[in-house]
Amino acid sequence: MQLNFSGKQDVYLEIAERFKEYIRLGVYKNGDKLPSVRDAAGELGVNPNTIARAYATLERDGFICALPKKGAFVTYGKEKVVDQPDKRAVIAALRDMGIEKQTLIDWIEEVYGEC
Repeated sequence: MQLNFSGKQDVYLEIAERFKEYIRLGVYKNGDKLPSVRDAAGELGVNPNTIARAYATLERDGFICALPKKGAFVTYGKEKVVDQPDKRAVIAALRDMGIEKQTLIDWIEEVYGEC
């Protein structure tokens, strides 16, 4: 995951908003485990406390449930997911997660080849 911080709001809020976007778009689905605080902090180049605050915000807003020693899990149900997500936003979210264009194309061909 890559983020370009705008500086218009606190970094932890920007991170929380990005995760909310990923959850709403279905990149992270109900029951999925989020990266550990340490892993996410290392990947984004921020202090682990920043990620912990972002996760606390997500939990307060009902997007995740953090379980001690187990991790953070998405609890945002299907009824709240956007029915027809904006395709540009979905692709941008996948790109931001580090998925290469060719990998995405391969996945599409694999899925459509099964139909």
